[in-house]
Amino acid sequence: MKQLQLFLVIGALLGGFSFTNAQQTIKEDFQPSTLNQPGQEYPQVNSQGYARFKIMAPAADSVKVSLGLGGRGGTILHKNADGSWTGTTEGPMDEGFHYYHLTIDGGIFNDPGTLNFYGSTRWESGIEIPAHDQEFYALKDVPHGQVHKILFPSKVTNTSAVAYVYTPPGYAKDQSKRYPVLYLQHGWGEDETAWSNQGHANLIMDNLIAEGKSEPFLIVMTYGMTNEIKFGGLKTFDITPFQTKLVDELIPYVDSNFRTIADREHRAMGGLSMGGMETKMITLNKPNTFSHYALLSGGVYTPEDIKDQSGIQLIFLSCGSKERPERIKSATSALKNTGVNVVSYISEGTAHEFQTWRRSLKELAPLLFIN
Repeated sequence: MKQLQLFLVIGALLGGFSFTNAQQTIKEDFQPSTLNQPGQEYPQVNSQGYARFKIMAPAADSVKVSLGLGGRGGTILHKNADGSWTGTTEGPMDEGFHYYHLTIDGGIFNDPGTLNFYGSTRWESGIEIPAHDQEFYALKDVPHGQVHKILFPSKVTNTSAVAYVYTPPGYAKDQSKRYPVLYLQHGWGEDETAWSNQGHANLIMDNLIAEGKSEPFLIVMTYGMTNEIKFGGLKTFDITPFQTKLVDELIPYVDSNFRTIADREHRAMGGLSMGGMETKMITLNKPNTFSHYALLSGGVYTPEDIKDQSGIQLIFLSCGSKERPERIKSATSALKNTGVNVVSYISEGTAHEFQTWRRSLKELAPLLFIN
């Protein structure tokens, strides 16, 4: 458990930017990031993955762009005669989505040029580095599902708790059809909006279903930090409140209010980072609730963890190639030797970040509910 905690904390999803090591001549083909506010020219990205920032702060003495928790490290911006501050990352960044914020004279601020996303327990600025494989989560002219915001009664939180439910294309038309469900958890410092906003889970599913690569199913996303665990405090995490919220409150509500196939064989749970840790704990504690397990940069299962294989249809393990792929490969081999249906996936060229998890969902979805 200590190893899992260290793994999750070191790679924490706050992590900001991950640079490649190669030094190269920077191409001046910068374009505004796709996540910019309407009409805003900065931040910008180029074809190599460099990012360039411009901030108006005429009274400031120092401005930098954060690369991680608390603004440690980062890209130092330089002041221009007009009071603006500009700077370019030292190296190209990994493909996909990244959180960041500004540190101006010691204070932390968001970049007014870009949209905000909930991560690291606050609303952070976001930037998107175009990926060579971005078509799988692109908005295309295909039938689209819907993402519903629901409120469900929760004694654990002593209020109405929030969840988002993705229903696949055609859900509203055929009132006789029922669907399997994937309960999908976010990482530390995020909330129930992460998989839709940062992860594009709905678009990934729309595209896979349109291409005939995945069975249609519901995805349910809810807030998993019931204990309000602070960064670095995973050793004090108690799964019981969230487990009760999910298994005893949310699942019955979803089964009562959506057309689900309400049995273990048609119910999956997965999560990224800390959500993977929650997934492992709950699936082992409640073996009769889920039949498909998925840990995305969230640790591994071992043969010793699996007391009874009979109800497990799939275990899916993934991470980025810049994380600990050897651990995923070793666990996969060990589980296969015991007869478990296990599939692993390594996202090439990415770390503990959303491009890893977008790709992981793309690989996971076609494997679910096919037996």
